[in-house]
Amino acid sequence: MERNGVHAHVGGLYDAYRRKDFERVASYIHPDIDWVIHAPMSVFPFAGPRHGRAAVLQTMADIAKVFSLDSYNVEVVIAEGDRAAVMSDVGFIQVATKRLLRFRVANFLRFRDGQLIEFREFTDSFDVVEQALGRELPI
Repeated sequence: MERNGVHAHVGGLYDAYRRKDFERVASYIHPDIDWVIHAPMSVFPFAGPRHGRAAVLQTMADIAKVFSLDSYNVEVVIAEGDRAAVMSDVGFIQVATKRLLRFRVANFLRFRDGQLIEFREFTDSFDVVEQALGRELPI
């Protein structure tokens, strides 16, 4: 099956991120990007909305101060038109504790002229918070 333009852009973007090639990642990010990671900002201060390439790249740098990428395996990509949905199995090592966090993320993307203009990330934040804190939360 031949990959359409958006599918190829998704592959390139995620490959660059997995390889920690942030210069190449930056080339995929539109200057006017609208970016949101949906997670509790009290635990993950890099979550929430960001606007513009500089803010997104700073967010990635902030994440790298707290978590080291261990693995990023894209499992599903669905692309149509200028949009894509991506589900991935990821692993990050918490720098302070050396604890490995493993979880799945769902990303919803929109591209313009080959660059990412809109990004939304969702995960089971309750599970990720418990992993980050190293304990179960009372219900």
